[in-house]
Formats: sequence, C-alpha cells, structure tokens
Amino acid sequence: MLLRSTLIYAPAIFLTRISALLLLVIATRLLDQNEYGLLALVATIGEMTDMAVTNWLRIAFIRLGGKGAISEGSLRLAARALSLTTVLALLISIAVSFSIVPERWQEFSLAVGAYLIAGSIGRFALCVLQMQQRHAVYSMLEFLRAALGIALPVLALMLIDNSFFVATLASSAGALIAGSIGLRLALAKAVPGAPRFAYRDLVVLGLPLVVMALLAFGINSLERLILKFFYDASAVAVYAAAYALARQPIDVIANAINMGAFPEMVSRFDEHGPDAAGKFLGQQMALMARLSLPAAALLIVLSADITELVLPASYHNEVTMLFPLIVLSVLLANFQSFVYDNIFHAHKRNWLLIWSSVPGSIVGVALGLLLIPRYEGLGAAYALAGGSLVGLIGSIAVSSRLMRPQVPYRAVLISAVVAMLCGAAAAAVGAVLGDIWVVVRLGVSALAGAAVFLGLTALVHPQETRRFMDIAAARLGVGGRRPRVSGG
Repeated sequence: MLLRSTLIYAPAIFLTRISALLLLVIATRLLDQNEYGLLALVATIGEMTDMAVTNWLRIAFIRLGGKGAISEGSLRLAARALSLTTVLALLISIAVSFSIVPERWQEFSLAVGAYLIAGSIGRFALCVLQMQQRHAVYSMLEFLRAALGIALPVLALMLIDNSFFVATLASSAGALIAGSIGLRLALAKAVPGAPRFAYRDLVVLGLPLVVMALLAFGINSLERLILKFFYDASAVAVYAAAYALARQPIDVIANAINMGAFPEMVSRFDEHGPDAAGKFLGQQMALMARLSLPAAALLIVLSADITELVLPASYHNEVTMLFPLIVLSVLLANFQSFVYDNIFHAHKRNWLLIWSSVPGSIVGVALGLLLIPRYEGLGAAYALAGGSLVGLIGSIAVSSRLMRPQVPYRAVLISAVVAMLCGAAAAAVGAVLGDIWVVVRLGVSALAGAAVFLGLTALVHPQETRRFMDIAAARLGVGGRRPRVSGG
C-alpha cells in the first residue's frame, strides 16, 4: 500500500517542487538579492500565518471527515470555518508585515494576503480530493498549479516589473486558478447529507495545532525573521535559496509517502487499534529511511555542483556551507512530522503536540538569537538543526505514552549504509571528472550514486524491488502483469 500511494502522489508533488526550483533559478537572476529576499519572506510569513490560523482546520477536517464519500454538510461547515480563519489570517498578516518589513509594508502585506487567499482555496481543494481518494484529479490539479506557478511569475517579471510584489501576485494568481478548478471538481462529487462533526469538534481537535504551529515557528521559520532583523533581506535571500535547494528533494519523498499513508494509518487505528497503526508507522519509517537517506547523502556530496549550476555567483560560497545542516534538519523534521506527530492525530490528542514542541521551539529561538548575530546564515542553519533535533526527541518522548511504532532499526541501519555508499560513489566520480562542465559532472555523479542505490536496494530488498517495478510499470502503462500492492 505504501509503495502504491507513494507512486501515486510522488509525480504531483515532484512537479510542484520542480516548478519551485525553476522559479528559484530564474528569480535569483531576474531579481536583485534584496528583492529575492523579500519574495522569500512573503512565502515565509504566508506559510507561518497559514500554519497558525488555517492549517489546523484542514488536518482536523481530514481526521473527522473520513475518506471516500464526503457529505455536502461536512464541506459547508468546513468551508465556513475556513473562511473565518482566512479573514483572521489576513488581519494578522498585516500586523506582521508592518513589523517585519516596515519600509515596504503596504505592498508586502498585499503580497502576503494574495498568497494566503490563493493558498487557502487551493489547499482546501486538495484536502477534499485527498479525502475522496481521487488521486488522478489530485495529480492533474498539482500539475496545473506547477505549470502556472512557473509560467505566470516569469512572464510577469519579464513583461511588467522586476520586483517581489509582481512575482508574488503572479504566483498567487496561478495558485488561485488551479485551486478554483480543483475546488469545483471536489464539490461536484460531494454527496447529500449532514455534517459528520460540529464546529466544536473542529475547535477541540484543531486549537492545539494552532499553539503547536506557533511553537514550531521557533524551529522552522523564525531564523529568517531574525536574519532580517539583524541584517537585511539579502541575507534572507542566501539562506532561503540554500533551504529551498537542500529541502525540496527530501520533502518530495516524505510528502509523497505521507499523503497516502496518513489517511491509511488513521483508518487502521480506528478499525484495528494502536498495534496495527504502530506496525504501519514502522513500515512508513522504513520506507522514508530507504528513500530519504540516500537522497540526503547525494545532496550533501553534490551541493557545490548544485549551487554552481543553479544560483548566481554571489550565492555560491555561503549556500554550499549551509547544505549539510539544512539537509539534516529536514530529515529530522520529516521523521517527526510524518511518523511521531501522526500518533497524536490518530489518538485525537493534539494538545500533546504543544508539550512535544516546546523544547525544540525554545532551543531553536535561543540558538537563533545567540548565533545569527555572529554567524549570519550559518548561525541560522545551526539554529534550525538544533531545534529540529530537540523537536524530534520531544515528539518521540511524548508520543511514546500513547503508542510506540515498531521502529525498524535494521532497515534504518541498512539504509544509512546504502546512503553512505551512494554518496561515496558520487564523490568519487565527481573527483575523477575534475573540471569538466558542471552540468556534466553533476549529472554523471548523480547517476553514479543513483545506480549504486538501485543496485544495493535490489540486492537487499529483491521482493520489494520487484513489486516496486511492477507498480511503476502499471502506472506507466508498461507490461501486462498486475502489481502486487499488499504490504509496505
């Protein structure tokens, strides 16, 4: 099941991340470093506000609304709540914009507002499609969003003005178009009926997520605001570029796994109890390690070539130094969010997320205030890594009171060894190629690492490799044998 759902959602997530990376490549060249820093801050403030004010509703909706046929009453109730929270998010974003970017707060707050409105509609549509198990429509919608997300901003920057404001409005317009289409398609399949839950159920389940999101800012986002406070938007630009490059490949893997795994884990918990859910989380952890650790190793080894190929020269030296710490941070954060934090959602004990998030948030903020004034972007990366590590430890400690997933120690250890060998192969090939064109060196080195990964994976996991190939062939319409999709 995990392999199948991962292959279903991976292309959709991959396309949106590729779109974001292409926009990074183009925007860092069309915008000066300060303008790109402001563009990154728009996304940061938008994500922070969304996580604190509206994201809890989507999580609560998935947990309470079930999967399959979704009633019109449930959708109306959730939509009303989402509208109210979005208005609140807009008001908060204005105040935050004024405090963070006082020199250009009017256009900055408008850009954040457009980001929030478009994102709110699009994410709600994806949430409903995910609950309805409409995988093909979900993928189509994400493909459209990815295409518009790169085409409209680039056209706007080339034809209108080279500013963060124009780029943000164009990007939000693309997200709004795709989200509106997706919402219409999602609502068309709603079934008549009363809501399965009340406003009180949403609030009780969701309010702890608001507090948890506020605490998570200390780990995941506050370092950018501290950078802006002590330095300027140019410092944010370098850090944000490094974060985007180091994060995206690992996030694609983890999100693709969790998209299908989360509803399934919750369903198993409800139908078969904690033991079944714990076993499933162990399988999810093993698959995340198997795919994420080799990707992390390749990112670290190839960071200099990636940076040289993708970013302008003014970004190169600093970005390369940040890669290992950011890669480590993303790995830790994904295992926390998609394994241990899911335990709280399964038990509907989201208020415990508050206690699990407090230590990491305190450490992240403290390290940021201590290290960023002295070390700039490198200090921000250390703060991110420290907060992520303590956050994972806190989530493990608190969630163990509810349920302990079957940690696949052997599988994780094997994945770590495979990752090191993949990185070693890529590094060796890169050294042999020397000063050849960077695109050739990067491509051949990456292929060498990928070949080692595929060969070792087939050797260590022959049955799962065959099943993976069967599923992939079925998805691509190749071959006539139906895939075996049972198990993890």
